[in-house]
Amino acid sequence: MTTSQSRPPNPAPTPSHASRAHSFNAAAAQYAANRPSYPSALLDAVEEEAGRTLTGARVVDVGAGTGIATAVLHARGADVVAVEPGEGMAAQFHRTLPGIPLVRGNGNALPLADDTADFLTYAQAWHWTDPAHSVPEALRVLRPGGALALWWNTDALDIEWIAGQNERMSRFFGVDAAADRRKTADRTDLADPSGRLRFTRRAVRWSRRVPLDTHLANIGSHSAFLLTPEDRRAAFLAEERAHLLKTFPEGTVEETYDVLLLVALNT
Repeated sequence: MTTSQSRPPNPAPTPSHASRAHSFNAAAAQYAANRPSYPSALLDAVEEEAGRTLTGARVVDVGAGTGIATAVLHARGADVVAVEPGEGMAAQFHRTLPGIPLVRGNGNALPLADDTADFLTYAQAWHWTDPAHSVPEALRVLRPGGALALWWNTDALDIEWIAGQNERMSRFFGVDAAADRRKTADRTDLADPSGRLRFTRRAVRWSRRVPLDTHLANIGSHSAFLLTPEDRRAAFLAEERAHLLKTFPEGTVEETYDVLLLVALNT
């Protein structure tokens, strides 16, 4: 990687939280086609921590995006309604899952009545909310004994090629990946700074094998890349392709994830 691409001499200002959240709407099809799903073992863990089954439960999947988590919850037998604020993401959701209801809204002001959900789920989505609002909203909508489940696919940095890719992306964006990883590892403090919720924490490792093009489109669908000028983004991904072909010369990448799961009960 060239120095100019690794550390741009005049880096762009850090995008705002709102602009990053909105960036997905224009890339919804790319997101739906290339982002990873979640393993059945994750839903097993959700049920174990909640002390109840998802099958037949009323589940609200908030920040549902294109419906990746909604689909696995529905397949488990849950009665799912999705909540999504973004127009582009919602349109893609309807194309992918036309039979599942979706309402427009977000976790800071849920468009739902009190005591109506057995589970509230946030897949890759809680960090887009303000816990000062989303925590009381979750407690309002959950039935007594209901469960709030938050999860994130995180890169398995103990795997050499994944750690190397994360370091290259860190240099490209001028961020400290190790510090971000430490924050992610203790996301219980970030999930509810007020301390009203008592989260249990689990990690579930899983992997998928995908074509190299799918892997590159996956990482390119993250907000930091979506808001990067197209020429710089394309240059990075071209160099990343060359790096990865050294490890995966046949062009199939094995992505490995540790799903970080946090579950809190409405007691």
